[in-house]
Amino acid sequence: MVSPMIRISREEMGPPWLRPLLKTNFFVPCEIHRDSGKKECNMYCLDCTGPALCSICLANHKDHHVVQIRRSSYHNVIRISDVSKFIDVSCVHPYVINGAKIVFLNERPQPRLGKGVTNTCEICCRSLPENPFRFCSLGCKLNAMKQDPDLTFALRPKLSRDDSEDPYSPKKIKKKYAMSDEEICHVSNSSMSPGTPPIVSYRTSRRKGVPHRSPPF
Repeated sequence: MVSPMIRISREEMGPPWLRPLLKTNFFVPCEIHRDSGKKECNMYCLDCTGPALCSICLANHKDHHVVQIRRSSYHNVIRISDVSKFIDVSCVHPYVINGAKIVFLNERPQPRLGKGVTNTCEICCRSLPENPFRFCSLGCKLNAMKQDPDLTFALRPKLSRDDSEDPYSPKKIKKKYAMSDEEICHVSNSSMSPGTPPIVSYRTSRRKGVPHRSPPF
């Protein structure tokens, strides 16, 4: 049986855990460990796709794929370094918070656009920088897949480190056009006309002669 972490839905072109993640309530008291003090639920298990988890709940999710949700301006966000291991977040505008790149989970409609705005989110119309950003959140990208079949959250395969089969790889090109000192000398001499002798340096150092005194009067 394929894990929900890996299986990709053909209908929505996204992992089955993404929509439940976007609908989950985070930063609420844990119902199971309510008596253990202040235990906010800011974790989510991608394998179980259940409710939000607190730090004590993680003991029951060992060896599972768990991500941490954070808050910014009263909105749920996730670090790109965490979520990019599982989905492709391209076309979603990233933000930098506390030195870390993040993306918002859900849409954030903007009531009024500023002057000179030329690019907006295709779903909620929030102002965005210029291309290649098309959406302000993961939820907006997910909703846009119904109209755009080219959008996907599937990760692209990484290129192999062994580029021996790629004739246009930098290593291949450098090796192909690399010349030894003998070849460089041959090309320099062969580029001259037939009647032109090869250039040879005859410059030698001169030794100053021994000075002679004038004869006495």
